[in-house]
Amino acid sequence: MADTYQTLIMPGSLINGQWHKSEQTFSVKNKTNSEIIATLSNAKPEDMETAVEQATAAFAQWRNTTGAERSRLLMAWYNKLMEHREALATLLTLEQGKPLAEAKGEIDYGAGYVRWFAGEAERIYGDICDGLHHGQSVNVIKKPVGVVGAITPWNFPNAMIARKAAAALAAGCTFVGRPASETPLSALAMAKLAQEAGIPDGVLNIVTGTDARKLGKVLTQSPQVAKFSFTGSTRVGQQLIQDCASTVKRVSMELGGNAPFIVFDDADIEAAVDGAMLAKFRNAGQTCVCANRFLVHRQCHDAFVSALAEKMRTLSVGDGLDAADMGPLISTQAANNVHELVSQAIAEGATCDYSRKWDNSAFYPPTLLTGVNTSMRIFNEEIFGPVVTVTPFDEEQEAITLANQTKYGLAAYLYTQDYTRIRRVADQLDVGMVGINDAAISNPAAPFGGVKQSGFGREGSKYGLDDYLSLQYRCLGGY
Repeated sequence: MADTYQTLIMPGSLINGQWHKSEQTFSVKNKTNSEIIATLSNAKPEDMETAVEQATAAFAQWRNTTGAERSRLLMAWYNKLMEHREALATLLTLEQGKPLAEAKGEIDYGAGYVRWFAGEAERIYGDICDGLHHGQSVNVIKKPVGVVGAITPWNFPNAMIARKAAAALAAGCTFVGRPASETPLSALAMAKLAQEAGIPDGVLNIVTGTDARKLGKVLTQSPQVAKFSFTGSTRVGQQLIQDCASTVKRVSMELGGNAPFIVFDDADIEAAVDGAMLAKFRNAGQTCVCANRFLVHRQCHDAFVSALAEKMRTLSVGDGLDAADMGPLISTQAANNVHELVSQAIAEGATCDYSRKWDNSAFYPPTLLTGVNTSMRIFNEEIFGPVVTVTPFDEEQEAITLANQTKYGLAAYLYTQDYTRIRRVADQLDVGMVGINDAAISNPAAPFGGVKQSGFGREGSKYGLDDYLSLQYRCLGGY
């Protein structure tokens, strides 16, 4: 590609096909060196209200497009994303911090949802059922719910917009998204490419600003917004659910996680260690499906810990553009929060089997703790950093009990060669997704989501359109 990431940096929000400019601005910084990448227009609540109004106006026409038309436009958007893959990945690494190789993977992953839902746009089926008597039949029709409002997090600034917006547009809904102010550039770049792909003005709107609470309240409380989707922390999600209650809008939530990673004594230890490296250190541990609690059978505990520590020693930490294996956390404060959890665990009796000196920066070192017990904060809270905590167990049922000992239920990982155990244990795990001898569980064709306080609703897969469609039952008689 001849273009560079600079060509994808937009001045501010995209509202009804126009790029917003205002006197108030905010800066987006390079997460590696804190240099300013771009200065953007800082949207106010009134701007969000305008975006909702324009999305409402655009819905009147967009809802009447055929699935084939929406599919064609989504595929055009997908092709644009792939055409600008290198530039999008560079921009993502700069604003978020993850290594460039991971950023390219996120571009592919996010674009995969656009491609998937381009196909699903032509596969929105209803039903025809028998009536109660001759001359009567029942039709069940699926209709787009309307305007969709969404708030997305900083850890996957490309993919989280893609999997919400693509589903909404495929269903015939219009979309207003508010990306995290730490990482808005990827969403704006995607919106620019959607424009170039021919998606009509007002159908896809992205509003960027720093007043998260007030901007979010427009989406949650506007009666014009029919559905609200959020990916982020459970604490914020709980407040947003309350805010949505006043208009009884449809809500989907993908919230926090505390994923167990269970290694039984019959597991392939090498495969389990490889899976642990992927499930823990991708994006420096800042993913909702990160393995958080490593539950390892006592008979293979030492072998697993030794092999994992050896692998961790090979991880390079540094600038994502310099081929490092792991970049910084999103901020120095985030690293401080992780260090507080680690320090408290050690003070309460955990052993640090491997770490490196931390320089009080956003670059937190990969760390391995053993002897972690269920009373420690680090066992019960989402770490969101590159820290492995290992807790031994002796019996299968003990592992299941430990795994379920959390308010979260997003993902779990299970390593064993006993295929009767796979079914038995998976049946008892209170989570929405289970990785079995595999840590790469995200896939546009699969339903992503959790249970308990990890949220509700599913993204991706053939089920991914359900939250964007309403059912209308038509009783036909008189023939």
